[in-house]
Amino acid sequence: MEIQSFTLTPFQTNCYVLKDGGEALIIDPGEPSPFIVEHVDGCRVAAIVNTHGHCDHCAGNAAVKNETDAQLLCHEADLPLIRGLQQQAAVFGWACDPSPQPDGFLNEGDTLTIGGAQLRVLFAPGHSPGHIALAGDGFVIGGDVLFAGSIGRTDLPGGSHEQLLETIRDRFLTLPDDTVVYPGHGPATTIGEERASNPFLAGL
Repeated sequence: MEIQSFTLTPFQTNCYVLKDGGEALIIDPGEPSPFIVEHVDGCRVAAIVNTHGHCDHCAGNAAVKNETDAQLLCHEADLPLIRGLQQQAAVFGWACDPSPQPDGFLNEGDTLTIGGAQLRVLFAPGHSPGHIALAGDGFVIGGDVLFAGSIGRTDLPGGSHEQLLETIRDRFLTLPDDTVVYPGHGPATTIGEERASNPFLAGL
C-alpha cells in the first residue's frame, strides 16, 4: 500500500492518501488542495474519511467530494462539529466552506477495503467525542490522538484528557511496537518509540 502525506492548512495538518490496487482513500482533507485530487488521478476513490470533525481536518470535504464523487464517512458523534466547521474556523480567524452531510458513519470494528488491503476502524475519543483511527497492516492513521513526543489537546469542546489517555492505553498501546503511527500533525513515529519516550504516556 502506498501512503502519501500532504501538509495543509495554517495548522500544518497532515492529509493522507492511501492507494492500493487502483483504489484510493483520502483521510482528513483539511483544505481544498489540488494536490489531493491530482494524486488520486486514475484511481477510484473509495471514500473520504474524517478522523474527527475539527475544521483543520475537514475543511476540504466539499471540494474533494465534488471532484471525486466519493462517499464521506466519519463517526456520528462528531457530526455536530462537522456541521459547524465555519463557526470553528472563525474562532481561529480562518474561513472555510461548509462540509457536505456525511454519507455514512464508521464505528469500532468496521472495516474499509482499499484494493487488496483492509483497514480496521478504532473508536478513539478524547480529542473529540467521535474521533476514530484506522489501523492497517503495520500502521495506524491516528488523527490527533498520539504524536511524536506528545498527545492530542483536550481543551476544545467535547475533549476529555482522561478519555484520551484511555484511548491511547486501550487502542494504541495494544498495537505492536513496530506499528507506524501517522499522526494528524507532525512526523510519523512508532508505538514502541512513544511507549519508551513519550512523557505523556508515563504510567499507562
